[in-house]
Amino acid sequence: MKRVEIVFIPVPGSGHLVSTLQFAKNLIDRNDTISITILSIPSPFPSSLSSYTNSLVASEPRIQLIDVPQPPEKPPSIESFKSPAKIFSLYIETHLPNIRNIITEIVSSHAKSDSVRVAGIVVDFFCASMIDVANELHLPSYLFMPSNTGYLSFMLHLPAYHEQNGEVPKDSDPEWLIKGIEIPVPPRVLPVALTDGSYSAYVKLASRFRETKGIIVNTFLELETHAINSFSDDDQTPPLYPVGPVIDLDDGQAHSNLEQAQRDRIIKWLDDQPQSSVVFLCFGSMGSFEAEQVKEIAAGLEHSGQRFLWALRMPPPKGKGMMPSDFSNLEEVLPDGFLERTQGKGLICGWAPQVEVLAHEAVGGFVSHCGWNSILESLWHGVPIVTWPMYAEQQLNAFRMVKELGLAMEMRLDYKKGSGEVVGADEIERAVVAVMDMDSEVRKKVKEMGEMTRKAVKDGGSSFASVGRFIEAVIGNNCGSN
Repeated sequence: MKRVEIVFIPVPGSGHLVSTLQFAKNLIDRNDTISITILSIPSPFPSSLSSYTNSLVASEPRIQLIDVPQPPEKPPSIESFKSPAKIFSLYIETHLPNIRNIITEIVSSHAKSDSVRVAGIVVDFFCASMIDVANELHLPSYLFMPSNTGYLSFMLHLPAYHEQNGEVPKDSDPEWLIKGIEIPVPPRVLPVALTDGSYSAYVKLASRFRETKGIIVNTFLELETHAINSFSDDDQTPPLYPVGPVIDLDDGQAHSNLEQAQRDRIIKWLDDQPQSSVVFLCFGSMGSFEAEQVKEIAAGLEHSGQRFLWALRMPPPKGKGMMPSDFSNLEEVLPDGFLERTQGKGLICGWAPQVEVLAHEAVGGFVSHCGWNSILESLWHGVPIVTWPMYAEQQLNAFRMVKELGLAMEMRLDYKKGSGEVVGADEIERAVVAVMDMDSEVRKKVKEMGEMTRKAVKDGGSSFASVGRFIEAVIGNNCGSN
């Protein structure tokens, strides 16, 4: 049979890239005629993502990697960090000419061969501008949504909101009624990008979604039944392919020697703890706290009496990017005597192998920023979450997990990183104690959903079938032949 090639254009952000590459891997595992080409856009910030990408590609002969050259434009300015979604979108667009050249070359090289054809282009939603390249080359394009169907529903609703209102929403506005979300949504939990200067960039991105031939979503039917079914009779929206949970269960980042030593230290400590006795605090690749908040977290943990593993990161210096780092001296930011008083009962680390930690039998609760990958990982392992959203769409995720789906414990739903707000020790203590209640209704529901996550991706499961439908659609694209 004639081989088909699918070109993936992910974005260089860990919350997007890992699930995109894992989905690409799932496709070649399912069908022997498929090969994948990844167009790797360089990260605008220091990152270890290239080592992750290289290690995955090296292990998969049917996945090839092409590095997209850095365009001559200047890198993002320091001021732009106030509107990360806006600057990220603009940064991606600067690579459009080089990506056009690369895909044109791929298509023309296959035109000389009768054994392989380019069947389609899969773009991350931040790469929606690349749909133009697909159209120019008469190739079908598909959108990859690394988040959930509720967030997709919001994005599809946004252009209509803009057309009707034409201005940035305010917290005092009426609640939003969004098809795909069962309950009204207060503006205070809408994605941060709407109010940080990225509103117009988001509207521009969202207005392109319906131009694709299909939308691949990192979710599954049993988790978002209402949201997914709400699009079943929508002839304005391309077909949805819920293919999740797409997560890297191997925590596959190529670890440095330092990270390997840290991982060994963490797992050894967890091995010594009783089953389901540890609450894990971790806030994503960009999550960090100032010293005042660190002290409140420490006090809340100590007063809770719970065992804890705390991935504590330091904010980057003002104007020095977005990525946090590890504290060099913990005693400078923690309350006096905290490390001595909690010795044996708690462990503070910087980077942590999150998937491996959540899989450990000693872990019984998770205080999380509610990034979608983290939510899926916690559900997979049946670990209930306390909500502490930070950035991106995490406030909407937290709101839906608590209020709509009943799968998380509420601490904060509308906290925003950089707002200056400090969550008090008493509030943190109450949340930690609640999430570690072994008999809570949330824990029971999370365990049940955990079983469903695993069934969804197995043969006969809803997501397994959805991946099959996507493969059939791509291979059957007559317009994809070269």
